[in-house]
Amino acid sequence: MSSSARAPDLKGRVVLVTGAGRGLGRALIHRLHARGALVAGCSRSGSDLDSLTLELNGVREPPLLMTADVTDTRSVERWVAAARERWGRIDGLINNASILGEREPLRDVDVEAWRGVIDVNLTGAFIVCRAVLPAMRDAGAGSIVNVSSGVGNRPREAWGAYAVSKWALEAFSWNLALEERSAGIRVNVVDPGAMRTEMRHAAYPSEDPAALPAPIDVTDVFLWLMDPASAWRSGERFVARDWRAP
Repeated sequence: MSSSARAPDLKGRVVLVTGAGRGLGRALIHRLHARGALVAGCSRSGSDLDSLTLELNGVREPPLLMTADVTDTRSVERWVAAARERWGRIDGLINNASILGEREPLRDVDVEAWRGVIDVNLTGAFIVCRAVLPAMRDAGAGSIVNVSSGVGNRPREAWGAYAVSKWALEAFSWNLALEERSAGIRVNVVDPGAMRTEMRHAAYPSEDPAALPAPIDVTDVFLWLMDPASAWRSGERFVARDWRAP
């Protein structure tokens, strides 16, 4: 964000982040909290959340961190209900939870492996959106950001179920944006680009991680989309590395 741009005003905004234990999700927890948001994060890994809790020990209004599997409707609903009970509303959601699966041609993808990737990357996002929509509709406002990928809007060879799941996630986002517009809820997609994460290293093992930006360096667009100042933007795709504050 340029020095002349207004910093996002997130004070008191209740924002939920999936896949909060590592990488981009973890960076978003830190940045949202630093900007004054009231943050709830979930992850399947309790140990990742434990270490994140230690990092945030003693901070003002500590985040609500809970183990939850985005493919499990009941665990997602418990997490969302806990956030709503604690703060009374939900203003934003960042669907970040994702798995890579095997990078291989579609003809070689195992059916159960396919289902596993689609279940997390697509159905999981649907489950979480479905859980937060009642609170957002009650409030007449809300901002949902679904995290896509550079392989999410054009064909790529040998990306297995992952690329297909991200294409489908973007289609889901456009439908949801259309359906919820009249309720004051906006839905956007962000492609964060290459980042120094475990998933990126698994996809490109020969790549030098030091040459890539840290996840925290691509979070500005996410914070802006959680800010009411961006309330006029919905049904759009943003590329984090190209984004500049209005």
